Amino acid sequence: MRPHSILGRGWRWLAAALPLLASMTILQPATAQATAEPVALEQFFQHPAVLDAKLSPSGRQIALTTAAGGKRVSLFVIELGGTLRPMRTATFSNVDVTRFEWVSDERLVFSVVDLQAGGGEDQRMAPGLYSVAPNGQELRTLVRRIGTHFSEGSRDRSLEWNHILLAVPRVQTDELVDHVVIGAMKYDSHDLTHIVPMWLNVRSGRTRPMEIKGAPDGARHWLFDSQGNARATVTRKGGREFFHWRSTADRDWRLLSEHDRMHPPFELHSVDAKGTLYLTYNTGAGQYATLSTYDFSAGKPDARPLVSTPGFDFSGTLLLDHSGMTALGVRLETDTEQTLWFDAAMKRFQAEVDERLPGRINRVQCRRCGAEDMVALVNSFSDRDPGSLWLYQAATRQWQPVSQVLDGLEPQRMASVDFQRIRARDGRDLPVWITLPPSVKPGTKPERPLPTVVMVHGGPWVRGGHWRWSAMEQFLASRGYLVISPEFRGSTGYGWAHYQAGWKQWGQAMQDDVADALKWAQAQGLADRRACIAGASYGGYATLMGLVRDPELYRCGIAWVGVADLKLLVQGSGWIHDDIGKDTRRYGLPVTVGDPEKDAEMIQANSPVEQAARIKAPLLLAYGAADVRVPLAHGERLRSALKAAGQTPEWVVYPDEGHGWRQVSTQVDFARRVEQFLDRHLKAGAP
Repeated sequence: MRPHSILGRGWRWLAAALPLLASMTILQPATAQATAEPVALEQFFQHPAVLDAKLSPSGRQIALTTAAGGKRVSLFVIELGGTLRPMRTATFSNVDVTRFEWVSDERLVFSVVDLQAGGGEDQRMAPGLYSVAPNGQELRTLVRRIGTHFSEGSRDRSLEWNHILLAVPRVQTDELVDHVVIGAMKYDSHDLTHIVPMWLNVRSGRTRPMEIKGAPDGARHWLFDSQGNARATVTRKGGREFFHWRSTADRDWRLLSEHDRMHPPFELHSVDAKGTLYLTYNTGAGQYATLSTYDFSAGKPDARPLVSTPGFDFSGTLLLDHSGMTALGVRLETDTEQTLWFDAAMKRFQAEVDERLPGRINRVQCRRCGAEDMVALVNSFSDRDPGSLWLYQAATRQWQPVSQVLDGLEPQRMASVDFQRIRARDGRDLPVWITLPPSVKPGTKPERPLPTVVMVHGGPWVRGGHWRWSAMEQFLASRGYLVISPEFRGSTGYGWAHYQAGWKQWGQAMQDDVADALKWAQAQGLADRRACIAGASYGGYATLMGLVRDPELYRCGIAWVGVADLKLLVQGSGWIHDDIGKDTRRYGLPVTVGDPEKDAEMIQANSPVEQAARIKAPLLLAYGAADVRVPLAHGERLRSALKAAGQTPEWVVYPDEGHGWRQVSTQVDFARRVEQFLDRHLKAGAP
């Protein structure tokens, strides 16, 4: 890395480059000229103006990452008081600052990634770890990246690339001032076997052992309290998983649970300073995850939930005070994100913010929360607006705009997002996200059915949709398409029963859910018969199998970084490198996808490579040459099989990209190909 000068006129251009909003009214009327033509493609796929922003522990400073005014994402610190004057804290000519954390008001730590390189960079480089003072002085390399070179002094003190940041204590002790918790990752034949935590002084770069005597061997995951003490571990041996715990009063670690790794009785969540262990467990007919605590006297989770979200798994974080002793509230997500404050003063403040910024999600980050001198940073966003940052200082009751998250987007020209729950053909509850073109007034139906893109999320064991702005869906909607995004069985976030119903259902019931979502939209008068199926990773697989199983539903398909050879996925190959570990192939995929021997017939019947002759619709395929999650071999084998069947797909390979597109130039190029492909096959008059 080659650091730029940290002094000079940086604050001047940043103050101009971060677009300060004139008032609390964010949405402005569109001009007639602005609505005459669709929003430029490049607007949707730009890097954010602000990637992240965090208040310092005292609340007297804001740190943020931005590329405003430069070619690289840099770390800036703003001293609060009068005028918001940013200081350039860390910037480099060949990498971008990504994750960062405040250690204290006098020190930050951060990692870097080359965002201008393709995603394949992640396989060649590690993010490293660095520390710096807010004014940009005392920059130190703590963990070096693979292949980087530093001065001899830095090289002697910095750690190897395989060390990662695990925790930043909320409360520094006299003995451990300026310390964070890092972990040394240990591998066996490219498989992570365990992580060894230790203390790291961010000023000197020196490490010291952590007091974890007697901890179980092979811990892959650790939970720490507010002072950085290790409290819980997750270990695995064969197909079994173990949860262990040690409180401040215990000398030894106690076993909380031993279970089949695919059927945990609960999941560890977090630990507060009082030594309370928070966890989630499943309850009710849908087996929805609820937040609770562990009852150590009874030796099991407390049956009384702290937070339950019927119809959704609990997904969120506890909002603790600075000491970590008191839970002020909880931030969670159901159909939208929301914050439930337990603290009365913060509940009143949230209501005030929501009144000032109605119809939006207003995520509050605060210091001295609820006090007369509280400082709060508010990220206000919606389905049509990527967001804006606001600063509030209770002492003066003053609101100050900080920045928009994305430059130049007009929220009133963006699409609205709706959430529905429908019934699949077998009666299963099926959540579906709908993105309506900007021409359709939010909360209404289009005047006539629309050409449609069925967007299938990747994973597949993730939640796909959220009520927020999303670049690809917004881009497609801006071109007049209805976008349907089903949360097919196998998706997480909607109960264990919904997740488990997708086991061994690739290309089968999971695929039926995707088709049922489109049929429902057509029956509702939302979608017409002009439909294309699209998606990445598992979504790419579902695209291919949609064309195989339901050719009457889709005029075309767009699959990128998609699984095409199901046998290669579950079995692997000594000739083709991927990042799927041996344990996953031995204990995970046989349960969730299929056993390569016992389910060989099922795997073949639902592998796009084996069923390529049944694909008749036009198909756009895109892969990253550096992808190690779904290697290029998947695409090459499918392309050959399609050619042999007389079907030549449109084909593009991005040389430096991995499992997804990181470079803006790649995102723009691919989106343009998608737009042109859909124009040919879905627009009026298309065959």
